Amino acid sequence: MTAISPVRVEIVRNALVAAAEEMSITIWRTSRSTVVREILDFSTAVFDAEGRQVAQSARIPVHLNSMSACLERLIADFIPLERWDDGDVIVTNDPYSGGQHLPDIQTFRPVFHEGRRIAIVGTLCHHVDVGGGAPGSYYADAREIFQEGIRIPPLKLAEKGVLNQAIVDLVLANVRQPDETSGDLKAQIAALGIGARAMERIAAKYGAADLAAATSAILDGSETMMRAAIAGLPDGAADFVEWVDDDGQTEGPIRLQVRLEKQGDRIRLDFAGSSPQVQGPVNNTRAMTCSAVYYALLAALGKDIPANSGCYRPIEVVLPEGSVVDARFPAPVTGRMVVNHRIATAVFGALAQLVPDRIPAAYYAISYVYALATVEASGRRRVYFDIEVGGWGGHAGGDGASALSCGLHNNTNAPIEMVEAKYPVTFLRYGLVPDSGGPGRNRGGLGLVREFRLDAPVGSLSTNFERFKHPPYGIGGGRPGSLSRTTLTRADGSVEALRSKVSGVPVRAGDVITIETSGGGGWGDPAERPAARIAADLADGMVTPAGAARYGTDLNEAAE
Repeated sequence: MTAISPVRVEIVRNALVAAAEEMSITIWRTSRSTVVREILDFSTAVFDAEGRQVAQSARIPVHLNSMSACLERLIADFIPLERWDDGDVIVTNDPYSGGQHLPDIQTFRPVFHEGRRIAIVGTLCHHVDVGGGAPGSYYADAREIFQEGIRIPPLKLAEKGVLNQAIVDLVLANVRQPDETSGDLKAQIAALGIGARAMERIAAKYGAADLAAATSAILDGSETMMRAAIAGLPDGAADFVEWVDDDGQTEGPIRLQVRLEKQGDRIRLDFAGSSPQVQGPVNNTRAMTCSAVYYALLAALGKDIPANSGCYRPIEVVLPEGSVVDARFPAPVTGRMVVNHRIATAVFGALAQLVPDRIPAAYYAISYVYALATVEASGRRRVYFDIEVGGWGGHAGGDGASALSCGLHNNTNAPIEMVEAKYPVTFLRYGLVPDSGGPGRNRGGLGLVREFRLDAPVGSLSTNFERFKHPPYGIGGGRPGSLSRTTLTRADGSVEALRSKVSGVPVRAGDVITIETSGGGGWGDPAERPAARIAADLADGMVTPAGAARYGTDLNEAAE
């Protein structure tokens, strides 16, 4: 291996990150759907010539921590690297071939310089619909993956620069929004081209040998830094159990158990004792579970560590096959974020036993995914897809953030003005929910309410929600955050409380849908919260007088 200076390694590393960011900007500027363009539910990454991730954009950890596993599976079991030619584009969305869930379509392209493969670039986009039993492809009644949409096994979408239009046509014939799916897929392919050109420039400037040496050093450097961060934790073991409400088809609950063992510069996480895979579509594949584990550890330990495949080397993850954290084919998995977020909070809960001052109380821990399929008076069909967030847990340094996306999914909000301009809905409320943050010395962040009316003649609602039964936990005497809820108020004034996970709920013009998300858990004894901070919360509308009373503080004193 060519010797290379640390300065040159850092220069190349930043150039690789810039390449990933160029790809990200390309998707953002050229995509069609709101889920990609506004919510930013996509990711981009750069891999070395052997398929190890070396750089990523500032997008979605749950994607980025599993893209390398997908690529490794593609290379090992489907299309060996010697069959990857210049101009090829490999595509898949199959969770049982290394993918995430069917709405997440991944594409990869090899990059060549002077006839030598020097890198691979990759993109992943969440597409607004990939078919299946429900608009938006979140089908709560699915019992096998065949009901969740079109599966794309690893295929060459393009060969030596020539697009295989037949594959594109097959996909578009099976989705409800072919115009947006086509646009987003083109954005992914365009981003691969941008990434390939960036990598060719880097290789031309520094040479293929120096690039290979730099990528190897980058991975080794992140491994060294991760080992040092782990070594900074006290040795020991901790057990933690999280509970998921249900799978949407049975009453649940679903048990997630983790045993964390830390020794020296290595850490082992064993999920024995977790529930067997379930009937409903909230199961995780192995790649997804490992992705959540890596996120939790990097969030807790690795603020200065460049995120890449080298970070994963000191981490051992043990998963019982056939469980909800390592489901067997053909278990349905589209709603996997129900379990995935809670894997992260289970790991956080175990870490809190080793370093309690470093770990916050539980956050809302669910991607509040919903899809409203509408039929306009003209007969035109539309799918309004959105993802909501909730409150973060309180922590040693202060109160939890309110209505802020967790780093695991790292989404942004879709502006209501844009949604109203594109879809037949009118928003009636969008704001924070008072008293939703768990009481503590440091209060949990607040969840939010999003309420809208259907203006089209008819529609149907699907949701993939959670925290209706098991609230975010508190730490150090802090109390739990609030529960979530969804209500449907009919045009005639009747009110219906919906279950957390539903598909195909009929709605008509004038019906109002109200979504309230969870607040975060509290940190520390609520009795230790200063009266002045409670008074400030009252003044700001973060708590009501009844909510302030939960702290056991005299309200008159708090108001002074």
